Amino acid sequence: MRMMDYSNCYPEDPHAVNFAGQRGFLKVLKSGFKETLFPDDPFREIKKEEKPLFRAIKWLQYLVPIFQWLPTYTWRLFISDFFAGITATSIAVPQAISYAKLADLHPIIGLYTCFVPPIVYAIFGSSRHLSVGPIASASLLISQTISTVVRPEEDPILYLHLVLTTTFVAGLFQTCLGFLRLGILVDLLSHSTITGFMGGAAVMLTLQQLKGIFGLKHFAHKTGVTTVLKSIWTYRHEIRWETTVMGLFFLAYLQFTKHQRNRNRKLFWLSAMAPMTTVIVGAVFTYLVNGKRHGIQTVGHLSRGINPLTIKYLKFDSKYLAPVLRAGFITGILSMAEGIAIGRSFAVVENTPHDGNKEMIAFGLMNMCGSVTSCYLTTGPFSKTAVNYIAGCKTAMSNLVQAFLVALTLEFLAPLFGYTPLVVLSAIIISAVLGFLNYAEVVHLYKVDKFDFIICMAGFFGVIFVALDIGLMISVGLSILRALLYVARPDSCKLGKLPDLGCYRDTDQYTVSTLPGILIVQLGSPMYFANSNYVKERIMRYIRCEEDTTGITVEQIILDLSGVTSIDTTSLEGLWETNKTIENNGMQLSFVNPRIEVLEKMVAAKFVSRVGKESFFLTVEDAVKASQIALRKSRASNSEDGVRGTTIHQSAVDSC
Repeated sequence: MRMMDYSNCYPEDPHAVNFAGQRGFLKVLKSGFKETLFPDDPFREIKKEEKPLFRAIKWLQYLVPIFQWLPTYTWRLFISDFFAGITATSIAVPQAISYAKLADLHPIIGLYTCFVPPIVYAIFGSSRHLSVGPIASASLLISQTISTVVRPEEDPILYLHLVLTTTFVAGLFQTCLGFLRLGILVDLLSHSTITGFMGGAAVMLTLQQLKGIFGLKHFAHKTGVTTVLKSIWTYRHEIRWETTVMGLFFLAYLQFTKHQRNRNRKLFWLSAMAPMTTVIVGAVFTYLVNGKRHGIQTVGHLSRGINPLTIKYLKFDSKYLAPVLRAGFITGILSMAEGIAIGRSFAVVENTPHDGNKEMIAFGLMNMCGSVTSCYLTTGPFSKTAVNYIAGCKTAMSNLVQAFLVALTLEFLAPLFGYTPLVVLSAIIISAVLGFLNYAEVVHLYKVDKFDFIICMAGFFGVIFVALDIGLMISVGLSILRALLYVARPDSCKLGKLPDLGCYRDTDQYTVSTLPGILIVQLGSPMYFANSNYVKERIMRYIRCEEDTTGITVEQIILDLSGVTSIDTTSLEGLWETNKTIENNGMQLSFVNPRIEVLEKMVAAKFVSRVGKESFFLTVEDAVKASQIALRKSRASNSEDGVRGTTIHQSAVDSC
């Protein structure tokens, strides 16, 4: 029995579903393209300008963000940025040398990396507080990947060339993502994934630095925890107590300064100056006691001079291309996600502009420029950015200050850093990465969402027991699997009426009243081929449960489609099959508030013409009123004819 057309009952009703005004293909394509790639409407300010000159200026400011803040830059802002730049440089220099060592590169490469990339980022970056430089996790990941094809100790020149090529690939990848506005790929790295990966990386980085703390000359080439611990046990005879004591002393000092900073924010400078202090004290101490005689290894000779060009050293030989591309893509996404997340967090605190797509372009350009000027992968490290922010940074000028100070260091002070003990660098790295072990966040994930906790732990254990890239991919894979489960098993609920308010809400969440013989089901997600059969089965199960619970035959089913943002042809066919099944069992199906994209496809697929426009309503209340009228007519007819429609009775109440 089809539902009657009740439009004549409400001739003046303005709340009817609008079936007219179907959009054309190009309009739909343009709308979808805009929402996918330009959800933030970045050109709204440019569109407002009517004069071509002003519009050109707006375009220049959009493409090169330095022109947005430079015209209004003041001396007062420069003072703040200058002192912030000095403070950031004090932590940048020792960290850069340490992370270069972590990447199995010559320490001078770390210093080079703190010169060119900050200049590029200051021009193209949108964050006012981000301080750029190398990061520990990417350094170790590059080393681990490139070492599979060439060992740094066997052929350091080729190894360096491949690292520079990896940096170029990562930069090119980041730039393309930015220009194509595909920042959605960064979202694949969920918060739980990053938490687990960074925690696992912290453990691995700490274990790797035990070589420097113990003064070992031989060590494991792989990063697995069992391999590292076995290596330490195998070469335990090489452990030097002098180096160990020195390393533990400096590590305790660095942790103490962090503790004081956390207790009193005004003492941030104590923690910021601690790495440089340890380098100076360690170098002086080693020189005075003739450290080499006691097994204390040092960085070695560092040449004066700023970055030499290395564009001719980029290698795209097919023999090495696969690991280079793999390392470039993984480290590119990882460093980009970390830098964008850190920049965004400080932008939210200060309510300052931050554009993720501009950040991707800025990261890509600085890595591409860096790869041809003796630099390896850079992004926005949290420790440096936090110090930069606390020191009073106001704009990206602090990065230019840092670049200038590093240039002076390269020209005049570089040889002095050659006396830095390796054990000091190990202590700096361990102190920096211990902050990645976020125990409180892991506990929070366990309490709030067990699946997020599993994703976090998968990344953590994958990193420490297998490899950095494998652990990251396992965690991302689980995150994607979870998203697919959401698509394949969309959320739905049964609705009832709140007596006092007159609105319809979830029966499991609120105390509501239901209408005998009427079932209202709300679908809360897009309908695709992956969930079309599930939606059909779920609706039928709602019907069976309703009848088993109340003992009353369901005759009217109302589907609230307000939460269905899109639908495909498979789901439309599934919905039509559901409608036929319901009709064959003597029931009627109504639809409430299908959104424009859903309604357009229903009309184009002739679903509306087959079902009838009278089955569509704008509100749940309208559908309920029509269903009540249909029920009264049906029951009146049944009482005269003594005819009962067939119903569905298959499962028990607990199947709900």
